[in-house]
Amino acid sequence: MAHDGDGFHSTVDEHAAHIRELLSGITPADETVPLAAALGRVTAAQTLSPVDLPLFRNSQMDGFAVRAADLAGLENGQPVELPIVGEIAARPLEPSPLDAGTTVRIMTGAVVPDGADAVIPVEDTTTTGDRVTITRARFVGEFVRERGSDLAAGTALLPAGQRLASRHLAALAAAGIGSVTVRSRVRVAVITTGSELVGVGTVPTLGQVFDANSVAVQAAVEAAGATVTFAARVTDDVTAMLDALHLAAASSDLVVTSGGISMGDYEVVREALEPLGARVGHVAMQPGGPQATARVDGVPVLCFPGNPVSTQLSVEVFLSPLLREWAGIDAPPRTQRVLTGTVKSVPGKRQFLRGRTLPDGSVETVSGPGSHLVAGLAASDVLIDVPVDTIRIEEGSTVDTWTL
Repeated sequence: MAHDGDGFHSTVDEHAAHIRELLSGITPADETVPLAAALGRVTAAQTLSPVDLPLFRNSQMDGFAVRAADLAGLENGQPVELPIVGEIAARPLEPSPLDAGTTVRIMTGAVVPDGADAVIPVEDTTTTGDRVTITRARFVGEFVRERGSDLAAGTALLPAGQRLASRHLAALAAAGIGSVTVRSRVRVAVITTGSELVGVGTVPTLGQVFDANSVAVQAAVEAAGATVTFAARVTDDVTAMLDALHLAAASSDLVVTSGGISMGDYEVVREALEPLGARVGHVAMQPGGPQATARVDGVPVLCFPGNPVSTQLSVEVFLSPLLREWAGIDAPPRTQRVLTGTVKSVPGKRQFLRGRTLPDGSVETVSGPGSHLVAGLAASDVLIDVPVDTIRIEEGSTVDTWTL
């Protein structure tokens, strides 16, 4: 990593390694949360079922519980008629054992009585008064859900590292488990800067722009398995910036800022953090060249450039991979695709071009390389990773892509 009067100069990989080291002290602890708060979280340990699933023998169908031996006549094509001696609904009860030569009406999910070893669906029967005629043979065990046939008590219900979807929560609830131990979320503060920024939903005057970065960074943080504990928008005022940084550090494991780190005037983040020992410089990438890191009150601060595409790509390249690791979330795939069209790149910079996957699996560029082209990024589903020493890629070449 090189340095000069304009700050550090590094490659993407060098800066990513620096950020990983800076954030290495963040060690989120596991936590136990109720099922209502567990969707999307990642299990910290294997979960064993405390009970058999199903909890008891029950019927898979509405119909009649029988002893299969009583249906022997069906083997010769002759219907079998049995007396109906009771009814079992799906409710708490302990039914009497079923005597030979009899049947009971039974509902789906109801307890199958001792002695019964099959259930005849109602559609295979004809009922007259208190007798039922069965017209189709069934084998032992048919339409009876045996206790523990889904999962036996003491065996693994969910593995460690499982990101919880609705089906996993349903399995936990079915086993009577009301809470689950998950990997903790890293607490992230987000500060956007610039006197020109206004909130979404207001009416901007000439020279004002909507604060898309606040929305984008917070959404990216949440999507990567972290949680936003502080958010602020700060004008180009150093005192206000320092106040916001101290508040952010007090409530988070990590602070992310956007804007204010270039070498011109009104660079409020740089002016606030350089006296505190911030590293400010450039990474050989486009978009996203200006980068900085610092610590405030012992809390690491990642400073990304303010142009909206630069901000979003900086988060995707440098921050989201680490957040996903902490949360236990798999990274989006990086694949090789055939390029449609020709690409030109800037010498000495690793470019992340916006791309769209075509139906045949190839990829085309979307819009230009500009760091302000938010619509182009929104229309993309991959980034085309152009190496730093490449200035041109011909149509039909294979390129590396990052799934967004």
